[in-house]
Amino acid sequence: MSTVPRPTRAELTAALNAAMREVSGQGVLFSNAVAARLGVNSTDLECLGYLVDGAVTAGRLAEATGLSSGAITGVIDRLERAGFARRERDTDDRRKVMVHATALVLERAGPLFAPMAAATATALAPYNEAQLELLLDFLTRARAAGHAALADIGGKSPRSED
Repeated sequence: MSTVPRPTRAELTAALNAAMREVSGQGVLFSNAVAARLGVNSTDLECLGYLVDGAVTAGRLAEATGLSSGAITGVIDRLERAGFARRERDTDDRRKVMVHATALVLERAGPLFAPMAAATATALAPYNEAQLELLLDFLTRARAAGHAALADIGGKSPRSED
């Protein structure tokens, strides 16, 4: 009885790179579709993701995304006009302006992300905790590698610990 040879490390690495490109592409297409449904652009939607985690300053949002302060000002302006964000003076330091997500974000965006959340939960269901830790480690490392690759081509990379 013949056994099927196991793929080599190079073959596995190539297959993983191809799969990551496909997943990344699907993520971009999904984000674009959600952004279009919400009436914002994809950059605004990605920035909105940072606001959902808690209020931040415009400067912090620029650092987290790698966008310029001018670009972030435009993003915040558009998100405010759409009703998804609001600016508020920091109670401790009146010079600081905090940017908050509004309740409208979860109301309108939540249902749009529900199918992806369910699909992800289904995809992760077969894995045990140790395997999930491995996947998380890989994705964390892949993200850092992406930041490094962006810097290598002269792009402004967001802070890698975000």
